Amino acid sequence: MAEFEGVAFIRSDVERFCHELVGMAPAIRLRRLCELRAMLDEVVVEASTTAMADARNEGWGLRRIGQHVGLSHEQVRRMLVDTPAER
Repeated sequence: MAEFEGVAFIRSDVERFCHELVGMAPAIRLRRLCELRAMLDEVVVEASTTAMADARNEGWGLRRIGQHVGLSHEQVRRMLVDTPAER
């Protein structure tokens, strides 16, 4: 799958960050990697939820959204439960 330019940029930044950790003690390296993963997960979940809400507001069904993001329609429903639908 081809990467979008922005995704490739972020990937190279993350790879650079990981290379900088190589000489550190394992405990520090693992802690920083856990922090990185938590931050990335938070950002991706927030962006995904916003995109799913936008798709729903454009009339997409939960199953269609789920197919595009690789989730079940029930998981999509749970993620969107606190997101107000625009009509």
